Amino acid sequence: MTAPSVWLTTLGCSKNQVDSDKISSVLGESGYVDASSPESADVVMVNTCGFIETAKQESIETILDLAEAKREDAKLVVMGCMAQRYEQELIEALPEADAVIGLSRYGELLDEVDNLTGWQPIQISGVKRSHMDILEVVRRPTPTMPYAYVKVAEGCNKTCAFCAIPLIRGKQRSRAGNGIVTEIEGLVEGGVQEVVLVAQDLAAYGRDNDAGRIERLVDEAASVDGLARLRLYYLYPKEIRQGLIDAMSGHPTIANYFDLSLQHSSPRLLRAMRRPGSGDGHLALIERIRSAAPDAATRSSFIVGFPGETESDVEDLAEFLRQARLDWAGFFPYSREEGTTAAEMDDQLPADMIGERLRYIQTIQEEITAEKSVASVGNTVRVLVDQVEDGQPVGRSFREAPEIDGVILLDKGTAGEWVNATIVGAYGTDTTATVVSL
Repeated sequence: MTAPSVWLTTLGCSKNQVDSDKISSVLGESGYVDASSPESADVVMVNTCGFIETAKQESIETILDLAEAKREDAKLVVMGCMAQRYEQELIEALPEADAVIGLSRYGELLDEVDNLTGWQPIQISGVKRSHMDILEVVRRPTPTMPYAYVKVAEGCNKTCAFCAIPLIRGKQRSRAGNGIVTEIEGLVEGGVQEVVLVAQDLAAYGRDNDAGRIERLVDEAASVDGLARLRLYYLYPKEIRQGLIDAMSGHPTIANYFDLSLQHSSPRLLRAMRRPGSGDGHLALIERIRSAAPDAATRSSFIVGFPGETESDVEDLAEFLRQARLDWAGFFPYSREEGTTAAEMDDQLPADMIGERLRYIQTIQEEITAEKSVASVGNTVRVLVDQVEDGQPVGRSFREAPEIDGVILLDKGTAGEWVNATIVGAYGTDTTATVVSL
């Protein structure tokens, strides 16, 4: 029998992408091959996102599109967060799916795929595949970009009123540091230049077990021979100790890039969200960061339209943004997620009001980000070229995280190359630069 081919589509966050990369690695070790398109695949897989309502809608639309695109005899497997949370509902509502497999059943995933295809797999290192722990799987180093995400923990112990992640992915479970370092070493050997450490609550890494502390982990990860840049995602403000700030600002491999999970600035609203702090506390944290690393880039995400939010709360957030002058920020309309505390709260706001507030807040941050881009003109920065699109080299300095921030458009360069470039123009979130040396 010819080895079956697999097409895997991933939706949602970088943590989902890590899961997909690891599943692809294990499928490859089992003898499956990558398909060139969903139309040519023997198995079409969709790693879904179920975080907020829009993500769920996108997941359903993608499943249906792929069900129509695939060959009639090909198999369709739905997995991921949405499959975890709504497994039975999806089984009943999507007869197009040949299998629906949530996160807690990933140990069964490969056996399910084998049964669907009739494939006799290659044995993987003598380990029973039904015991596969996706978090601990080490990926094959086949990067399509010179950066890669490495997930260091699963789940979350926080009880934020709006968030369904603990309902989907469970309590926090930190990986052992040596396994993380081994994975990074393999990725670097495979050509990865930049590694992004991700977790739902990264700064709390190791506090759930004896895996160690985040400061030790980032030092060990940043010291991997050949790694050019290490970046950290999703830092919960209360968990950020001075030791972490010092570790990030003091190591030449670690990007001075602080992705702060702030969510809002109004003290009253933060309490309702079951979040710590206030706008003043957030500003104090940002000042501590900038004192240790004056050139640090800062990013955060915010929810607009949480139940009970008032015009005063919106103005509080607007003024916070003006004072904080973050480099980057993402804004999300509140999504009423079943099973969360916020879903049962009174004073749910109408969608049109949330949308109007969202546009107002976004405009304020867009102006700040544009001003910061203009201020960077004349600076010479070290840039990693991610890719060349239609002849245009596209890269990032330490200020720009992959996929979520602006990019630097270069006059020359090849993918995976490091160049020194002088910023010569700014266009909203993006900048243009002239390469001055390699």
